[in-house]
Amino acid sequence: MELKGSRRSPAGRTAGLPADDTTRGDATRVVVIVPNLTRRSAEEETPRRAPEARLDEAVGLALAIELDVVASLVVGLSQIRPATYLGTGKVEEIAGLVRAEEAGLVFVDAPLSPVQQRNLEKAWSAKVIDRTALILEIFGQRARTKEGVLQVELAHLNYQRSRLVRSWTHLERQRGGFGFLGGPGETQIEADRRLIGERIIKIERELEQVKRTRALHRASRKKVPYPVVALVGYTNAGKSTLFNRLTRAEVRAQDLLFATLDPTLRAVQLPGGERVILSDTVGFISDLPTQLVAAFRATLEEVIEADLILHVRDVSHEDTEAQAHDVAQVLADLDIDPDDHHRLIEVWNKIDRLDEDGRAGLFNTASRREGEARPIPVSALTGEGMDALLSAIATRLGRDRTVLGVELEATDGSGLSWLYRHAEVLERHEDAEGRLHLAVRVPHDRADHIRHRFGARRVTVQGAA
Repeated sequence: MELKGSRRSPAGRTAGLPADDTTRGDATRVVVIVPNLTRRSAEEETPRRAPEARLDEAVGLALAIELDVVASLVVGLSQIRPATYLGTGKVEEIAGLVRAEEAGLVFVDAPLSPVQQRNLEKAWSAKVIDRTALILEIFGQRARTKEGVLQVELAHLNYQRSRLVRSWTHLERQRGGFGFLGGPGETQIEADRRLIGERIIKIERELEQVKRTRALHRASRKKVPYPVVALVGYTNAGKSTLFNRLTRAEVRAQDLLFATLDPTLRAVQLPGGERVILSDTVGFISDLPTQLVAAFRATLEEVIEADLILHVRDVSHEDTEAQAHDVAQVLADLDIDPDDHHRLIEVWNKIDRLDEDGRAGLFNTASRREGEARPIPVSALTGEGMDALLSAIATRLGRDRTVLGVELEATDGSGLSWLYRHAEVLERHEDAEGRLHLAVRVPHDRADHIRHRFGARRVTVQGAA
């Protein structure tokens, strides 16, 4: 095995912590470890990530919750060790690094078992957390709505339940006298398991109510004929910046992993005057904890129910293909076909970061893709490509909608009000006799309802949108 790239965090990347080490508690000083399996199995099809990019992402995760990264390194290993994940020699080397840096926390960017976590804590005399635990911690700090807090707590309880024995090592199982096989520690652990189980049941019931409420909200939005367009993508791909650019909103957008957690919805007007609802959602990440995917399903149903999905990619990132693969996996987990280009548009963001040759190659690659599979290169920061993106959204949504002409008497105020509530009014004018003529856009399956409401004689088909 090899030890790569040990380094200190730059002075400017301590996420707002005091510069003087003496004023910081040991709990904030963290060493970041990225295990890198050097052997690749023949069946492995996932794009391999560059170790340096994985290291940068791991450091970014630590900085996202204001930890002071005092050292970060990639550890090469040929196989995973059941007891400590890493080899014995590297465990001892890292123990020396942890002591030298006076770190109270070690973040191992890998899924650790409870046994591995406990053994590493003993070897390093420091608290050890794995990738799942750190992501849960970030989500816990980012959650703002009651729903988000409940979802994070549910995910954290499901994660902690399997590690309860480690949390109660001072009450560990003992062989007692008088025929008892277990000591008081077993009783305490079982009591905590029961309390956690009861809390999980309560949260799941509350989230079920959240799910019903969201379903009611979606049903209400469907009555208002504005289609929903959801933004998805790898964390820090620029979704919130794009959301702000399209909606002129001021949603938090930072160069920070998981800057957005709770979903945000805003109305956007397309070039032809039609309006859509744009939804910004939590960013995805590789090895996203299964507990979070399950807990946030109520939130992610905004994506599941969306009429159109924009997959925002950071094409300036060296691991953009691997990131796209990770997003596709999460979409597949949500029963969304990532290759359904009729419903999904790839948005290649951050082209402003590319040099001239990189831009030329990117545009050539995009142009070679045919039809609806062709991505839209944009820069959410500068606004380049926004017109092409909005036109693509309008074209894609218009294929599933019909434009109808409706004639109303001037006195039919209730009918006019009904149209504005249940259809998208594109045009409206009054003839010489005072009758109103409107052009409205509706989903194909709603056209018959309008004919029935106003009479077939007063409704004409003007074509597909």
